[in-house]
Amino acid sequence: MKKLLFFAFVLAVSVAFTQSKLQQDRDAIKAMEGCYKVTFHFAETFSPDTAYVKKDNYSSWAYEWAKVIEDEPEHISLQHLLVVNEGPEPMVVKHWRQDWDYQNTNFYMFSQYNPKTKGEEWEFTQKSPENVKGQWTQKVFQVDDSPRYEGTATWVHYDGKHYWENTTPAPLPRREYTTRDDYNVMIRTNRQEITDYGWLHEQDNQKVLRMNGEDKVIANEKGWNTYEKVDESFCAPAKKWWSENQDIWQTVRNTWTKRFDKKQDLNLWPKKGVKTMYKGFFSLDKTATESDVNAVITEFSKAN
Repeated sequence: MKKLLFFAFVLAVSVAFTQSKLQQDRDAIKAMEGCYKVTFHFAETFSPDTAYVKKDNYSSWAYEWAKVIEDEPEHISLQHLLVVNEGPEPMVVKHWRQDWDYQNTNFYMFSQYNPKTKGEEWEFTQKSPENVKGQWTQKVFQVDDSPRYEGTATWVHYDGKHYWENTTPAPLPRREYTTRDDYNVMIRTNRQEITDYGWLHEQDNQKVLRMNGEDKVIANEKGWNTYEKVDESFCAPAKKWWSENQDIWQTVRNTWTKRFDKKQDLNLWPKKGVKTMYKGFFSLDKTATESDVNAVITEFSKAN
């Protein structure tokens, strides 16, 4: 009887700890919601090739609104929108989206940019439940809700710090997509850390040329993106834009999800001739149906 009581006590403590940890994780993820002044800084640090000429540093800033658009016990989705103060009126840009899934086992991992087909290759992979126990998958999506990168890791809450860190492959960032052809895969180490001013997205990246199954590191890069909380009024244009456009983007998300649920490898062509995939999505009418959205997905997921 004493042994049964002891095991019952241990089980109760274990369940309580798991629930407490899960809530800490959820609180950290949802802490990224809000209105921020965002600064983007990237600098190449070193290269294995002594003849390599380091590219110029990249810096920019904007106001950005992050909104929790889906909130379930083991799934949270945040949509980011930029507010760019250029010209007489602020311009709103639908930016990236991050989805967080607890103990997720299904992944779309970026394989490579294929120079022959000029398309992106994404491989569907699965992990065992044991390999993702207690972990959260961060799934990052492009402005058109196509895949960007994803990876799984454990949120750490220790010594007053709250952070999540993972290394995963990704296509070239948009800031270099049209200007670089000396590498075709970015191996990204992403660290999301909640801070007293908001949160920090720290990156340690490798720019890799992947050819015939072999990787050659072209250069290493440091990224330092700070999200500093500001008054909500700075994000008023983004809130207005989202209230007017959220329905069509929910349709886009739903349609992409049905494609991902097929659990099949995916080929994407972000650009075909003069046509670009993201413009195909942004040209959709607000009343577009899943059939309309699927037509765009199909157009840019098949070779010419």
